[in-house]
Amino acid sequence: MSTARQRADDHHLAADLARRAGELLVELRARLTTAGAPASLVRAEGDRQAHELLAGELAAARPADAVLSEEGDDHSSRLGAERVWIVDPLDGTRAYSEPGRTDWAVHVALVIDERPMAGAVALPALGLTLSTADPPRLPEARLGPPRLVVSRSRPPRQAEVVAAALGAEVAALGSAGAKAMAVVRGEADVYVHAGGQYEWDSCAPAAVAKAAGCFVSRLDGSRLRYNQPDVYLPDLVVCRPELAGPVLAALRTA
Repeated sequence: MSTARQRADDHHLAADLARRAGELLVELRARLTTAGAPASLVRAEGDRQAHELLAGELAAARPADAVLSEEGDDHSSRLGAERVWIVDPLDGTRAYSEPGRTDWAVHVALVIDERPMAGAVALPALGLTLSTADPPRLPEARLGPPRLVVSRSRPPRQAEVVAAALGAEVAALGSAGAKAMAVVRGEADVYVHAGGQYEWDSCAPAAVAKAAGCFVSRLDGSRLRYNQPDVYLPDLVVCRPELAGPVLAALRTA
């Protein structure tokens, strides 16, 4: 396969794998919940089975590529690899284990030279997969105050500063992918996070959000770098491009 053909296929592979893992997770949650399984088992089985699907399919489809998964072993050999898939088989496990919740996701991204070159975020409970294969178009800005989404469990102080500076309405969601895709889908305008994230939390969302026309960076405005020796990557900004200046200006005062 030519390099150009493979890179085009990478976008579709990311989307297909995220969608398939999401379908597995929807069916698994329904079955375990109906059987009365405890939330801890729902979370554990979701993580395990989605990881096994993604790891197995990537090994078959891209045997020469490295894989970094939240649920897999991390091998230092990935640091010398040209192509590295970074996946979160189930982002938002707490939300996933609560029947009826839709704010969880599957992340699949390909990194080359520290940058996500292809990516997909599935929102399985909504029946949606957003990807770089067919990038979504960022909706037109709406009238009214900006809407800012934050973590349900760890809303950061920096987000409070941004909300105050922009006069924003604040809403909480579970998964990092769900929050970033809320901006992409026009349901929010800004997502600010600080602390407690790793490369797999933001890689695919960053790829899709950037392809859709969003501004994506770290809190200081610098670009996100992936496939690093230390995979802790604690902060993230995803917002409409016209809000990037005000958001970063507010963050400089935080």
